Amino acid sequence: MRHPRCRQPCRGFTLIEVLVALATLAVLAGLAWRGVDGMLRARDSTRVQLERTTRLHTVLTQLRQDLEALAPGAADPLVPATLAYDGRTLRLVRNDDDALRVVVWARHDGVWQRWASPAVRRIGDLQEQWLRSLQLQGTEPEQVRLLEGVDALDVYCRGADGTRFNCQSTGDLVTPPAASASQPQRPPQLQVPRVIELHLTVGGQKLQRSLATAVQG
Repeated sequence: MRHPRCRQPCRGFTLIEVLVALATLAVLAGLAWRGVDGMLRARDSTRVQLERTTRLHTVLTQLRQDLEALAPGAADPLVPATLAYDGRTLRLVRNDDDALRVVVWARHDGVWQRWASPAVRRIGDLQEQWLRSLQLQGTEPEQVRLLEGVDALDVYCRGADGTRFNCQSTGDLVTPPAASASQPQRPPQLQVPRVIELHLTVGGQKLQRSLATAVQG
């Protein structure tokens, strides 16, 4: 059949052919969108992982600086421990110029936080700040939120000989040498670790890091 305006027989697409073409284009578009969506998700996931890794590196650098500035063991038994870990919170006393500062690292609701006391120069003030650190709830305005997504955090200690000991144990004691023959022997003190071993689970990924303290072997 010829159209009145066609010199040659007019040929076109039937409705079924048009519908099939549209359906094919829709399938191809859907497949293409899924591919693009997958690429975008992979890009976002990579970016988040990179940001988390960079953030973790920054946090560990701060912790390393705290440990490298660890104050030496004090002769006075009333002075707080240089470093203590109770299974949840890591407390330490670090040198800060000519003063001392109590620093607390703890995980609260999946967030690794750091708290630092004001710098003090007297033993009584240091004891006061140490006691204050024992009462922290994790919601104080001085708390600095360092890293989110920390699912688990365990701390292990290693002595100068490389052997692991329990950071929470009061049985790991060392006897300080007497300053002179005329002075009495000081009471045993908690062993200060040579290395802090961290076992972290961040974003479902398990990590292990070893950080040296200022203790000399």
